[in-house]
Formats: sequence, C-alpha cells, structure tokens
Amino acid sequence: MKFKIHRGTQEIGGSCVEVWTESARILLDFGMPLVEGDGEEFNFNKYKDLAKDQLVEKGVLPNIEGLYEDEKPQIDGVIISHAHQDHYGLTSYINSNINFHLGKATHEIIELTNLFTPQHIEIKKPRYFEKEEPFHIGDFTITPYWADHSSFDAYSFLIEANGKSLFYTGDIRSHGRKAKAFHWFLHNSPKKVDYLLLEGSNIGQEDKTSISEELIEEKMVDYFNKQDRINLIYTSGQNIDRLVSIYKACLRSGKILVVDVYVATVLKRLAHYAKLPYPSKSYKNLRVIFPYFTSKRLSNEGNEKILYQFKEYKITKEEVSNNPHNIVMIVRPSMHKDLDHIKGIDGGNLIYSMWLGYLEKSNTKKFIDYLKKRNFSFQYLHTSGHADMDALKKMVEAIDPKYIVPIHTFSGSDYKKIFSKPVFELKDGQTQIV
Repeated sequence: MKFKIHRGTQEIGGSCVEVWTESARILLDFGMPLVEGDGEEFNFNKYKDLAKDQLVEKGVLPNIEGLYEDEKPQIDGVIISHAHQDHYGLTSYINSNINFHLGKATHEIIELTNLFTPQHIEIKKPRYFEKEEPFHIGDFTITPYWADHSSFDAYSFLIEANGKSLFYTGDIRSHGRKAKAFHWFLHNSPKKVDYLLLEGSNIGQEDKTSISEELIEEKMVDYFNKQDRINLIYTSGQNIDRLVSIYKACLRSGKILVVDVYVATVLKRLAHYAKLPYPSKSYKNLRVIFPYFTSKRLSNEGNEKILYQFKEYKITKEEVSNNPHNIVMIVRPSMHKDLDHIKGIDGGNLIYSMWLGYLEKSNTKKFIDYLKKRNFSFQYLHTSGHADMDALKKMVEAIDPKYIVPIHTFSGSDYKKIFSKPVFELKDGQTQIV
C-alpha cells in the first residue's frame, strides 16, 4: 500500500489524499483550498472559467490521472469525511461514473448547500456507509469512525490493505456535543496503525484547552438574561452543535429563537438523523423569518415549497420590532436589508460565534460596521471545530502508531516537539510506501 497527500502537508484546507495498491486506488477527500500560495484567502472566482488542465497547471486541482470528467476513470472510489468545503468543494470536477462513499447526512448537507447557494455539486453515485461498519473498495477495507467536529456527520477512517494500515483523522475535536464519540474512540480505537495522518489545525496556535459547547451554552444564558434587548447571533447555519447550544440557552432563559428559512430547513432535514430542534409544534419557542434575498432565490428557482413548509411558524418583522428583548435571532450579512425594516432593535447585542479570521472578509466587516452604527454592542463567543493539544495527544496515545504524518496544518514541523512518536513530515505530492 502507498499513499500521497496531494494537498494539506503545509496548509489547512484543500485536503486530498490518494491511497493505492497494485489493484485499487482511492481518494480521501477532495477539498477546496482555503489559502493561495502566498497565504492570501483563496478565491475560486478567479479560476472558475479555466479548463481542467489549466486548473491542474495552476495547482488548484491536483494532478491525478483518471480522476476527471474528460478521462477514463482510474479511481475506484472517493471517500468524503464531512461536508465542509475544504474537504469536498472541488468534487464537481470528478468523473460522474466514480463512486462516492460518504455518510447519508453528509450528502443531505451538500444538497442543501446546492439549494441555498450558487454551489452545484451533484453526486450521482453515492454509497452510504455507517459508523464502525467496515466496507470494501477493491482490496481495501475501510472502517469509518464517528468524529466530534463542528460539521454534522463527520468521520475518521481506518484504511487497511495487504496487512498494512493507515488512519486518516479528517477533522476532529473532543469538546463538542459529540465528545462522547471521541472518548468512546479512545477505548475502541485501532492499535499499532502503521501511519497516522493527524490533523493539526490548532498546532502552532496558543496551546490552551478549548472551551466546550456546554460552556458556550452557559455563557449564552448569561448574555440573554442580562440583556434587556435583542440578541443577534452571527454563526454558521451548518454548525449544528452551536445551533443546539443557542436553542438550549434560549429555552433556559425564556427567549424565542428566530432562524431564517435556510437554518430551519437544515435543522428539519438533519432531525432525521439526531434529536434536533426544528420549527414544529414540538418546539414552540422556535420561529422562522423569511429573508428577502433567500426567499426570492428559492421562489425564482421554483422552490416555493421550501418556504411554505414553515408558514405556520413564521414570525414577522413587526412581531420582532414589538418584542425585541425577548428575541434571539441568527443572522448573516445577506440579511442586512431585512434588519433595516425591523424597528426598535437599535442598541442591541451582537454575538459573533465563528472563527475570528472571517472578520477580515469585506462583507463581514460591512455587516458588523452596519450593526455598530445602530449602536449594537459586539461580543465574541466561539470554540474551535478542531482538536486542542490535549485531544491530539490522547488520540496518538490511543492509536499508538508507528509514524505520525502531519496534515491539515500550517505547522507540521512543530509535531516533533509535541509527540513522542516518530513524525514523518511529507511534502505535497510525495509518495510514501506503508
């Protein structure tokens, strides 16, 4: 068995690992880069009109023979760890005859992103796996392990073939609402793996223990109880752990949680896979607002039924205006014009609950400046979607690999200072025999 990290040995994002034997080839993830070669934020709009060969030449697409739509397929399967674009965002270029192996909920999230954004990624040949149930691609045996991550339905994978093994963590942590999955893994992990491809998003950052989602919930309760005004929360509509924390905090403080039709749809769809709150008779303090741009997009594309499913749980801008102190609302920059038409919320509280790096985006800056002009106070309350040093050390101890390989990190050279196991620092495109 051999493997090659096409991207990720020296950067966070754009993950792609090829693994092969004499008779089979697979890919682990096929993500969109997050940064350019010079460290600037990656902007795919600069490349969207380029042909596949040009994208390969510029390093946007990895040079993998038999992967793309204009080639005869030579890849036996693509495995997607979770529905973050830095792990699946370039899959539209993959030959549609190649099988995709992913969680069913992961596929749902990708399809919802197609519905609510300009993204168009169609997976024509999905093959759904279940946690801890091995499946086979050629002579590979792949075992998915459920991972605690800020993406719903995330997995790590044990890859075995010809008596050799590697473990690909994907993105992991131990302080989310699925922390039990991480602790279960510590007691049930594969042992003596040959190579551990270990994500290190937080390596090179300040070494501190990440706060838990339960503590996020507690801090939200404090904010909601102290503020006799509206609370707006800017967070990802797909960070289900965070949405659950916000909902529980609203329940405990007697607030009404208002989500837009996008978040409402995500929660309703994913409630098929876990006990999640969503706008329904069972969750009376959860209401839906219909932002102008989102509603117009759905209507123009013939998806009015998405809007109609929540009409019973609609809250109007007038209702919010008349009762702002009792409202907690999830917002995003595209709702700027909607907030213009909600009166009585000036001097409210904005809670920013995402990675601080997104504050550098121009639309985020404009949105926050707009709210500050309306005298909103600014609070930062977030926890990482990735493992802290303590969690990474526990994973290494549990698996006890022969070698650790840095991936999904800007600080691969720091691994040797942290872990007692031998660290094999590869470069993008370097082939390694297991």
